Amino acid sequence: MEPQLLHSVGDGIATVVIHYPAKRNAMTAGMWRALPPLLDGLAADPAVRALVLTGEGDTFCAGADISTLRGSSDEAQGLAVRAEDALAAFPKPTLAAVRGYCVGGGSQLAAACDLRFAEAGALFGVTPANLGIVYPASATRRLVSLVGPATAKYLLFSGELIDAERALRTGLVDEVPAEGELDKRVAEFTRVLAARSLLTQASAKEFANGRTDRDAHWAEQARGSGDTAEGVAAFLERRRSRFTWTTPGSGPAIGG
Repeated sequence: MEPQLLHSVGDGIATVVIHYPAKRNAMTAGMWRALPPLLDGLAADPAVRALVLTGEGDTFCAGADISTLRGSSDEAQGLAVRAEDALAAFPKPTLAAVRGYCVGGGSQLAAACDLRFAEAGALFGVTPANLGIVYPASATRRLVSLVGPATAKYLLFSGELIDAERALRTGLVDEVPAEGELDKRVAEFTRVLAARSLLTQASAKEFANGRTDRDAHWAEQARGSGDTAEGVAAFLERRRSRFTWTTPGSGPAIGG
């Protein structure tokens, strides 16, 4: 099978799979280009409440496929940055499910997700110093916001790989499930995400990412959403909430 991004939607969760097992799921130029429009389509789908990004088999992503990026380094980096920024801007919760190597461009994609769950044997590396590349400013800031300046410098200066436990301690990873339990834990947690208010999640995502000019927008969305009234009613009636707000442009709302 050609290198590509596979995707599926089920039970409110979109799953995007980086599929290039012959090269440890390295991202080709075509794959970088394909990611933003794929994300646009999933963002507009009212059936999607959250997104999981993962890799085929036992590797998340070993970085960029250098053999497909022999042209301008600026052009190659621009493709990766646009894809990473599109992932970071996805308006619904995103989670990277990481096995094996999560290196270079793979680490950029994982860092652009809201959350990262990793298998115990996963290895993380930020490796531009191995190739003499200036790491993008946006990716550097995103890394620093996750792990702090000291750990970001350690990773960027050295290009050394760190294991999942160290990644967990530094904040690069949010959970390391027990061995063999990654898929089960990701499924459990994304079911929780899909059941919660997307209004709360989308607004919190913007605020946490530093937006300071959207208070009035979100107040207006909350007034017209019905989610608060539904959440209170469900709590008092001891039933599951059926939240209906969805991101603008996603078509008819569906229940959570």
